[in-house]
Amino acid sequence: MKYWRLGDLLVSSGVITEVQLEQALSLQRNEGNGKRLGTVLIEHGIITESQLIETLQMQLGVEFIDLNNTAIPHEMASVLPRNIAKKHMVIPVRVVRDELYLAMVDPLNYITIEEVQAATHKKVVPVIATTAAMERAVMNLYSNEGAARAIDEMQKDNIGASTIEQATDSVALLEDDANSAPTIRLVNSIIERAVTEQASDIHVEPHENEVMVRMRIDGMMRNVFTVPKDLQGSVISRMKIMGNMDISQHRIPQDGRCNVRVRQQDVDLRISTLPTIYGEKIVLRLLKKTEGLLSMEGIGLRGENMEIFQKLIHNNSEGVILIVGPTGSGKSSTMYTMVKDLNTEEVNMITLEDPVEYNIDGVNQVQINEKAGLTFANTLRAVLRQDPDIIGVGEIRDSETAEIALRAAMTGHLVLSTIHTNDARSSVDRLLGIGVEPYLISGSVKGIISQRLVRKICPHCKTSYTPDEQELETLRLPKNKNYTFYKGNGCPDCFYTGYRGRQAVFEILLFNGDIKRAILNNDGVELDKAIANSGFRPILENCCELVQEGITTVKEVARAVSRTDY
Repeated sequence: MKYWRLGDLLVSSGVITEVQLEQALSLQRNEGNGKRLGTVLIEHGIITESQLIETLQMQLGVEFIDLNNTAIPHEMASVLPRNIAKKHMVIPVRVVRDELYLAMVDPLNYITIEEVQAATHKKVVPVIATTAAMERAVMNLYSNEGAARAIDEMQKDNIGASTIEQATDSVALLEDDANSAPTIRLVNSIIERAVTEQASDIHVEPHENEVMVRMRIDGMMRNVFTVPKDLQGSVISRMKIMGNMDISQHRIPQDGRCNVRVRQQDVDLRISTLPTIYGEKIVLRLLKKTEGLLSMEGIGLRGENMEIFQKLIHNNSEGVILIVGPTGSGKSSTMYTMVKDLNTEEVNMITLEDPVEYNIDGVNQVQINEKAGLTFANTLRAVLRQDPDIIGVGEIRDSETAEIALRAAMTGHLVLSTIHTNDARSSVDRLLGIGVEPYLISGSVKGIISQRLVRKICPHCKTSYTPDEQELETLRLPKNKNYTFYKGNGCPDCFYTGYRGRQAVFEILLFNGDIKRAILNNDGVELDKAIANSGFRPILENCCELVQEGITTVKEVARAVSRTDY
């Protein structure tokens, strides 16, 4: 293969201009973090990854490989050392005589090619793959192989329930752990796999004859693999050590937390134990410190909903803004997005949380501890003596907290909070039901944001189809039009579910004079009429937009949004 420079190749192919190349090279120099030119071009929107791949295919004759639909044999993990594969984000695909077919994001990276050739003593034949597919394939191959090897070593060394491997100073780093003890490597492999699959939770569940490791991916539980029963004690102990919990105590629930770093990404772990008849069950919640997630675009706000959202939080210096929805609907992410957006040097912001999930610079965050008497209500009283401008209350659970929060809003504070209800309209009934006076609701609440999470169609197996009448009826769409909907057929990348990733859908109710009068009069019929006349868009309208744009499916909308929410 001729030694080309990527920039020259893209210019000669007409994909970018000389001016764009100079711009990208300047960005590459200024960022100074060692990023390859292709990465800089893609991150700054100068080219797409598809354009890069097509150019390399046409100009260099490099084969493209779809790693999402290619099974990499487990023995490939022994061909190329794990540390080299992870360092350069490459993966061996197959060996043909003395040639090693190596999947690469950048097949022009000759330093990587030479290092792989030196390590394997084989001639490297580059093939090109997408970045996302490469990261997943590398983690799956080496994490699965690493977990299997660690289990084998633990059993050979007779590391079982009576043996506990002590924590080291490297608890916070999960990378380059080849010299670590087998138990540590096994637990690291489990966490790496969860990060790769974008799981929100890891469940380690003891059964009678085995230990099942399951992960919650896109809101659904998935079986990942099993651990032999005789290794249960050491795996559980290792996780408890990471969370600074008492490893000698097995009969009461415990909670812990720690921070780990996986592939240059910080991840907070919330660890909890629960005694069961077959031993302690452990759940690890993964909270990724991703800046893009806690943004309006990151949580799925767009179009008219984003405009209303911005109007709601920026046009009110006092009052209550409620975020509502069932458990697991993304309320916390929306709350943190608000907090980050409103956090400036000019305001004193204090939040009351249980638990504190993300640390935000400049915000005074308080961890609620009800066992110690630090309840939402008691802490909220104390916060009002701290000269706050904005108060975030993690959740309104009772009438006392609700009344204090609403009264605080009436005295010049902006209060953000969440409450467990199905939709914006029923939030009013919920507040009335726990004993809040109508005049407090009418006088303090400025708006209610209701949301759900829907799974997105997997981009790797997405296909179009014509919907039937029942699907149109579900979305309340007219049947005399031609529509094209989309669905996923299922592939390895999405666990054959047809879905990958999630996005929030919203309905936002702004309180106007008619709505406030209806609440003050405690008249439900009048309230329904006022909401209908206010321009309020029910959550189903947001769902319809996503279905018609090919982001989610009718089936997913029916699962996530009940008929009573329409």
